[in-house]
Amino acid sequence: MSLTSNYEENNSLLLLREVAEMITYKIITSTMYSAKTVLQISTENKLPLSSTYKKINRLCKVGILSVERASIDDNGKKVLYYRSKIKAIEACLNENGLAVHVKK
Repeated sequence: MSLTSNYEENNSLLLLREVAEMITYKIITSTMYSAKTVLQISTENKLPLSSTYKKINRLCKVGILSVERASIDDNGKKVLYYRSKIKAIEACLNENGLAVHVKK
């Protein structure tokens, strides 16, 4: 008897694969406890700005990041502040299958 269905196991593997990517990892850990702009995340983690924008868009689509607030900067431009919905991930792999627990 497995701990999870094949569907759940596939989703768990996809989540782990996504989080294991270095850019994703840096973005999630950077925004776990405070919301930040794309520029702040990029600068803090020494990531290319274009890659940071692309990854943040993807993470928002899959529900890992969300927009916490928006503001208008001095130039009248809209600035979004992103925050991770994930606070911790625990994975357990054994003969019964794969179980992933996400703390939000």
